[in-house]
Amino acid sequence: MGVFDRYLFKTLLIATVFIAVVLAAIIFLTQSLRFLELVINAGASGSAFWLLTLLALPRFFEIILPIALLAAIVFIYNRMTMDSELVVMRAIGASPARLARPALMLALGVSVVLLIMTAWLAPVTLAGMQHLRQVIKAQYSSLLFREGVFNAVAPGLTVYMRERLENGELGGLMIHDTRAQNPTPVTVIAKRGVMVATDSGQQVVVYEGSRQAMDDSTGNLTRLDFDRYLIDLPEGSGVVRQRWREPEERTLFELFRPDMNNENDRANRRDFMVEAHRRIISPFLALTYSVIGLAFLLLGPVDRRGQTRRIVAAIAAVVGIQGLYLAAFNMAQDHIGGIILMDVLVLGPLLLCGYLLSGASEAMRQKPWCRTLSSVFVSGAKNTKAGGAA
Repeated sequence: MGVFDRYLFKTLLIATVFIAVVLAAIIFLTQSLRFLELVINAGASGSAFWLLTLLALPRFFEIILPIALLAAIVFIYNRMTMDSELVVMRAIGASPARLARPALMLALGVSVVLLIMTAWLAPVTLAGMQHLRQVIKAQYSSLLFREGVFNAVAPGLTVYMRERLENGELGGLMIHDTRAQNPTPVTVIAKRGVMVATDSGQQVVVYEGSRQAMDDSTGNLTRLDFDRYLIDLPEGSGVVRQRWREPEERTLFELFRPDMNNENDRANRRDFMVEAHRRIISPFLALTYSVIGLAFLLLGPVDRRGQTRRIVAAIAAVVGIQGLYLAAFNMAQDHIGGIILMDVLVLGPLLLCGYLLSGASEAMRQKPWCRTLSSVFVSGAKNTKAGGAA
């Protein structure tokens, strides 16, 4: 790698990292709002809030890094054109392929990083985030009980708590249970209680109280005094259970080897295949976006006054490909044509723009018939402008 290549590679790398950090910070702030209400209501620690937000961030780098790389290429190459740096390199015989080499090397490195992230890091962190959310809901579910009010824990289950004691226990409890699992409505009054998590679910353990229920057969009120009594909470009250992991929460290796003994895995084999294909093909978007930007900026005549039209055209092409790619991914859930369209959208522009930047394309453009055709178009454009001005 020559001096110019190292200089351009370093400049592009710094710009890409800077833009990626800015975009990541914006997404970090937006994602943090998702967990803010959960953490505040649950009374969880600040470390849990930051950990949740950080675990949600890696899966967004699949979008952040290609966009950051494209923005860096457009900015740096346009600035170097206006400062005549690329003009000098062209004057000493540097071809578009030679000028694009540092950017392509960086794009290839970004694609490798993205492949590692999509294959392993992003699904692992996403699964960890979902598990941590469950743990927070279960661990701090007792804090969801408000003091001095009747808390509707679930349909048919109401809990009143007078105060929260310093040791974490709940003081002055009254629990009214009218769920269908009880033959008659039950009211439990206790001096204190505590929330516990067991393998079977979440429970409230109450101490020193009484259980009152109406006997429908006799019409008498029955009362049972106790020293210790257990009340099961419904599943939605924060119990941590073994949940089925979605395809986006599984590593690439796990997507290729679903558990055929699991009913959900068998029913979602197509989703696994589509997700695995997306994990493999999407990292190449970094290369595709890069060659599109390079083709628009390096091919054709140089205009030191700026390349606004080319930049806008490059951005429009990338936005169009990204939108069609997302539509193709959604279509792939139901039809194999979506998978084929994903490949075409990623590899088609990559091969076309790569060819235009290559030496073979440069040799073709130097042929007499191609130069004559180009001059005809250029002269026609000039005549059109002149006619419009007249």
